[in-house]
Amino acid sequence: MPEVPIRLSVNDSGVSARVEPRMTLADFLREKCGLTGTHLGCEHGACGACTVLLDGAAVRSCLMFAVQADGQEVTTVEGIASPDGTLSAVQSALRECHGLQCGFCTPGFVLSLTALLRDNPDPTDTEIREGLSGNFCRCTGYQGIVAAAHRAAELTRESVTRR
Repeated sequence: MPEVPIRLSVNDSGVSARVEPRMTLADFLREKCGLTGTHLGCEHGACGACTVLLDGAAVRSCLMFAVQADGQEVTTVEGIASPDGTLSAVQSALRECHGLQCGFCTPGFVLSLTALLRDNPDPTDTEIREGLSGNFCRCTGYQGIVAAAHRAAELTRESVTRR
């Protein structure tokens, strides 16, 4: 199968590559970009482990072809922390509230929560659970993740107030 050229931005860096049209965005990120924080769980879009931000929207990268992301901005879990390594509010809150255990699902939750809180900075428990309904965790029981979502919202509000 002939490869096609694509150009996109991944974590604020320009990336040009030639890919087979059938290569998924998840495989592109892992294999061509070396960004292994994008995890592959079910490869059917049900588990959410492969969630990335595409032009700011949370998407399942296992359900997209890399060529569909041509010309767009992709943010992976590796691009969420500050360049100096300071964790984002979501990452800090997940750590503080024990919202992770084995860590396999964590990158997907980080990206989904980041998008959710950007669109709804003060969600209710129901809105959080609904917003994360496409992400599966087999370890935590979700209570720590919901608490982390509230804590991340609080941290974000505090940082805005300090500015």
